Amino acid sequence: MSKASPSSFLSRALRAALLVAVFVSCAVPVVLGLKAFIARAASAEATSTSILMTATQGVALFGGVVLLWHVVLYARYRYVASVRDEELPELTVIVPAYNEGKQVLKTLRSLQASDYPREKLHIVAVDDGSRDDTWTWIERGAREAPDRIVALRCLENRGKRAALYEGMARARGEVIVTVDSDSEVLADTLRNLVSPLVRDAKVGAVAGNVHVLNRDAGLLPRMLDVSFTFSFQFVRAAQSEVDTVMCCPGALTAYRRSVVDEVKDEWLAQTFFGEPSTIGEDRAMTNLILRKGFTSKFQGNAVVKTEVPVNTTQLARMYLRWARSDVRETLVLSRFILKRFRSGSSWGARLIFSWSALRWMLTPLAAAWAITGIAAEPGVLAAVLGGVLASAIMPATLFAHSRSMQGSFWAFPYAVYAFFLLWWIRPYALFTPHKSKWLTRDLPAAPAPAALRIERPAAHVRPTANAAAMLARVRDSAHGFRTETGRAL
Repeated sequence: MSKASPSSFLSRALRAALLVAVFVSCAVPVVLGLKAFIARAASAEATSTSILMTATQGVALFGGVVLLWHVVLYARYRYVASVRDEELPELTVIVPAYNEGKQVLKTLRSLQASDYPREKLHIVAVDDGSRDDTWTWIERGAREAPDRIVALRCLENRGKRAALYEGMARARGEVIVTVDSDSEVLADTLRNLVSPLVRDAKVGAVAGNVHVLNRDAGLLPRMLDVSFTFSFQFVRAAQSEVDTVMCCPGALTAYRRSVVDEVKDEWLAQTFFGEPSTIGEDRAMTNLILRKGFTSKFQGNAVVKTEVPVNTTQLARMYLRWARSDVRETLVLSRFILKRFRSGSSWGARLIFSWSALRWMLTPLAAAWAITGIAAEPGVLAAVLGGVLASAIMPATLFAHSRSMQGSFWAFPYAVYAFFLLWWIRPYALFTPHKSKWLTRDLPAAPAPAALRIERPAAHVRPTANAAAMLARVRDSAHGFRTETGRAL
């Protein structure tokens, strides 16, 4: 066994020290908060103000405990070791694209370059009615690998969920992987991603680790790279330890195909307020898989790099879409999470859900409290900003621990930026969850592409009563065709 170099030892020691610092920074406020909460609760004074303050401290204390628990789970997390070539399953990667342009070709090329047995890897690229040159680049990718890539074109934009369904109808093998068209995978990403499905038959979905692809495109992508480390890595690693990653992202997720075949009709036909659901398809599929009794995991060594917004307008729209989906699917999750929905312990999943639901319920109150407090006493703003900067310590520390010290300081300007410019998103999403616009890739109207010969998808699962209407529209409308080396069938 080779000995670790001094620099490697110092690096590991520094990372361990950073984790301890995070733990302590979380534990101290929790202990102090618990002391203050007990003292106030035991006080004989029972004015409305004191009751409100006690309740506020109680919620803050609960949040601190949950955060501390996440730190413990994150420190305990280990990714699943990759399996051998002969154990790797046959899989199909689905790449839905809408107004993506040349980037979709880079996505397809990164998948083709994967260190995965060639005969076991299939790719389906779906152009969801793009009004730019996306189809041209998909055709080029299909010509470069005609034995591996199936290209589909929808003659009208119907949303990412419908595009994914088209790919699912043509999937081969035991595993379905989704990759966004603005993302690129590393050579070992796919083999790492599917390994938990091979190792454990109870796993129904595996979330990948999302990094920022266009980090050098401006200050905002640099800040988001640090933020994503917290939301996509820290949070999901902790959730994985209790077998319940709440959202397996569309940017990179592997699903057990047998489970997808059982739920995909219901997933496609999902409605909210009587309207078809065209956002939050990744969270919706995760919920259905959890409801079936399967677990969802996070694989930290399965990395995908994705393009992120470079300005505030684009970012706000993306976050608003995510937030609305979160509201919807939290309601869906509440229907079964408190029941015995799978064998084994589910208390961890219920605790995560409880904190998420509580945060949503308190969103408007927190926004009102901050606005009125700052308006009534300008000095409150300084205290709030101090808290905002303090909240950036953990994302900065985690980025330094898991990625590099360089760049971790971007967590602090991002915290201030998000506080001033993005604070309204959660309250607004809470009251507008029924809206389902894509928001980020709209282009001026353009003529629809000319209809060519159609290849209709085959029906794999008998539609349920609720799914029948949506499935009839999908299967009976002339909306897609397949090409091989650029030739329409």
